[in-house]
Amino acid sequence: MSQADIRALIQAEMRAAFPEAEARVAEFYAMQQYQLGWRDETLAPANVDPGKLLRPYLTLLACQAAGGDARQALPLAAAIQLIHDFSLIHDDIEDNSDTRRGRPTVWKLWGLAQGINTGDGMFTVAHLALHRLSAAGLPAELVLEVLKRFDQTILTICEGQFLDLRFEGNLAISEADYLAMISRKTAALIAAAAGLGALVGGASASAAHAMFDYGQNLGLAFQVQDDVLGIWGDPEVTGKPFAADIYRRKLSLPVIHALGAAEARGQLAQLYGQPEVGDAAARQILDILGQAGSREYTEDVAAHYHRQALSALGSLPDSAPVAEIRAITQRLLGRAF
Repeated sequence: MSQADIRALIQAEMRAAFPEAEARVAEFYAMQQYQLGWRDETLAPANVDPGKLLRPYLTLLACQAAGGDARQALPLAAAIQLIHDFSLIHDDIEDNSDTRRGRPTVWKLWGLAQGINTGDGMFTVAHLALHRLSAAGLPAELVLEVLKRFDQTILTICEGQFLDLRFEGNLAISEADYLAMISRKTAALIAAAAGLGALVGGASASAAHAMFDYGQNLGLAFQVQDDVLGIWGDPEVTGKPFAADIYRRKLSLPVIHALGAAEARGQLAQLYGQPEVGDAAARQILDILGQAGSREYTEDVAAHYHRQALSALGSLPDSAPVAEIRAITQRLLGRAF
């Protein structure tokens, strides 16, 4: 089955989770579908790139790696992507972000109140998707276990967002603080995608644990590599301005490393403490990061977590799905977007 076919199956399952809506509330669901790329700014049908769909794809592969039928895991894959997009809707509000995937964010188009309500709606649609596991033939006790772990994952993501908001502007946070935050905000959902997919596929406790461990480490590597791209990524490839995270004064790992290692720590703290970062300040910050070796350090951290992810896969028997998971992991190392 081609990648396009798999993406189509995932999105079809996501669509199936939405209820039939009467005219009075149709716009409520259309705003959710705008976030998913199925509608444009006028809420007319559209086909916008929904992103990598990495998490739901890993869910299906993990199910197959455990010996299961990927079609039985489609409701879980849909729920994983829907909960990811729920978190993005609320993140955009909390981060005051105007754009997402090259388009205006939901709250920017329809206001804060409707943005919050749209996210709440998608949170519930994600759960409706997950309940379709019963119709896919999974036993009730397994569905309940997956639902419990799914909700625990969402709570962990909210913990991560709490820490992200709490750390905002705090130049004293440590690398350990930062890793604790991204392990919750980013890595937890990728861990759930892989680990819960394995459970749906009938994995043993040890195999499921290996897949959770794999996903956690992959998620950490993914976010740390994002930190590199947020500063040094090619705008023509990433679709973001050069050094975007510096202009946003984002406390990503390279900056945290430089604050702890650079001789010019005081200068960096002063530049990051300004209300805005202009072009001249951005060039100074880039120079400081270069002197501290912060890019190389961050790339080494990303490579460490990639190795940990691959090591977790080593306990699983070889199969075509495991080989594909391994290939995905290798492609993500040093990715350019």
